[in-house]
Amino acid sequence: MIFRSLKYFFVYLLPVTVYYSFNVSGIQTFMPLFVFFGGVPLLELFLKPNMVNLEKEVEAKEKNKLIYDLILYVALPVQIVFLIYFFNSIQHVPFGTVDFYGKVTAMGLMCGVLGINVGHELGHRRSRLKQFVGELLLLSSLDTHFLPYHNAGHHKNVATPEDAATAKKNQWVFSFWFTSHFRSYTQAWRHECLRLNRLNRSWFSIDNRMILYTIASLLLLGSIYLFFSLHVLLAFILASIFGIGLLETVNYIEHYGLLRKKMESGRYEKVKHSHSWNSDHVIGRTLLFNLSRHSDHHYNGSKKYQILKSLPESPKMPTGYPGMMLLALVPPIWFFVMNRRLNN
Repeated sequence: MIFRSLKYFFVYLLPVTVYYSFNVSGIQTFMPLFVFFGGVPLLELFLKPNMVNLEKEVEAKEKNKLIYDLILYVALPVQIVFLIYFFNSIQHVPFGTVDFYGKVTAMGLMCGVLGINVGHELGHRRSRLKQFVGELLLLSSLDTHFLPYHNAGHHKNVATPEDAATAKKNQWVFSFWFTSHFRSYTQAWRHECLRLNRLNRSWFSIDNRMILYTIASLLLLGSIYLFFSLHVLLAFILASIFGIGLLETVNYIEHYGLLRKKMESGRYEKVKHSHSWNSDHVIGRTLLFNLSRHSDHHYNGSKKYQILKSLPESPKMPTGYPGMMLLALVPPIWFFVMNRRLNN
């Protein structure tokens, strides 16, 4: 069925709402947030989760279809075009106004969904070209340290106290934003230095991705300042912070309170499908390229998004990602809902 792949184009409704935001004023500039954190969670309250997996024969056919990669590649030109459009439109909007914050959060949503999420998916691919496209998307959101930490640290240490992106039981999401982001940044440097040490290379070289990413980020920020203004630069930084906040909120809901057992040897048990929260709510799954089938992603990080599975042993979220992200912003209700599920 062609719909099996084309449904993932649904995410490109986001740029449509962002375009609308850039061309209106007042409360209407928040339209992307209203749609994706209002309309989507509301619909998912009434739509049943879909736990059906692809049959083996179908999975084998879908695994290497080019269309699934093309859908991801489209994110890069779309993100670049909208960044330039954002720079031009925001420079005439006074700082601190409703219009300013509406347009900044609209661009921030693009950074989180297209920049970071698609960058994450491509960053897991073995092809250097695909990884490079992922790196450019992450650069567009000022979150380039994500890949060194995520691939070398998070996937190894998930559901342990050593993992920056695993939220502790009863930890508030607001503190998690800071602990996760800054711990993952420092650990990204550590993992790069360890990688280079194993290769008998100096950490202070162009082989260090964190040095390259830092230079690229500074060049991007400097170019925005030179070609536009300090006002535009500040708006872009705020949009990126908003996008990173979305990422960290997703990290929070994906692994909240789940821990692997520590064995007598001092090592942790192998990562299982029970060590990540799952959601099979259709709209959230489609918008985020099956990211919400997170247990299977951690069980096999290189598995492509279109063939990720839902398995009965995976702990289930009560609704989709957008709704869970909103729930996390109200800690007492979050703890009431999720702590009971942790204890079951």
